[in-house]
Amino acid sequence: MVAELFAQVDAGNQGSGTAHLVVLQVLRWAHFFFGIAWIGHLYYFNFVQGHAEKALDGPMKKIVVPNFRGRAIWWFRWGAMLTFLTGLAYILYQEFIATDHHFDGWLSFGPGGSGPSNSWILFGATLGTIMWFNVWFVIWPRQQVIIASVGGKREKPADFDALVAMAGKASRINTYLSIPMLFGMGGRSHLPVAKNWGEQLGWWAGILIVGIGIGFHLVNKAAGKVGKEFLPDAPPPAAAPPPAAPPPAPPAAK
Repeated sequence: MVAELFAQVDAGNQGSGTAHLVVLQVLRWAHFFFGIAWIGHLYYFNFVQGHAEKALDGPMKKIVVPNFRGRAIWWFRWGAMLTFLTGLAYILYQEFIATDHHFDGWLSFGPGGSGPSNSWILFGATLGTIMWFNVWFVIWPRQQVIIASVGGKREKPADFDALVAMAGKASRINTYLSIPMLFGMGGRSHLPVAKNWGEQLGWWAGILIVGIGIGFHLVNKAAGKVGKEFLPDAPPPAAAPPPAAPPPAPPAAK
């Protein structure tokens, strides 16, 4: 009888553990899905659209910008929001519901601590939070005005050029930060090698510098040069006008 009771308790614990694993996997999957939607559109804006729109004249921009950028930025901003929320939900569920760790030893490099793994999540989440803030509080408020102005939905404000410059700058910064951010997210499971905070800070600094350098090169050097083989050939230069006729000879003297 007692053995049966303990067997039932153990089965209940296993069932609860399985449920927690399922919830964590769903949150992890959602975090990946919305993250791909967010970062994919970020790269589309910076690697493709920003360079392609330079070839459009005013009437073409009035059609293209509201249709393409307006639709893409919906997925972009909500992908950012849901990536942020699902990532936060995953960590809180893991620490407070699936376990009773309550972040105890979460960033410790001592015996039994999880610092070598979770310090990478801290790194990636910090960069991701900066990027999320840029999307919702820098890029999106300005793009609302920019897209509406280009599409003729409102008058173009006097500071239109400044709005364009700031939105573009924040988007480029997000692209630079995305490279080390993604490295940090993968580092939790695949690179828990630091033995103390000194080593981990060294890893952070190196990945941040290299990652930002890669992002800067991709945005400012490579993106504008690739994929141009399908562009229509430039029209041939206009033919030079025929040379002017020589002036008539003066009449002969009599």
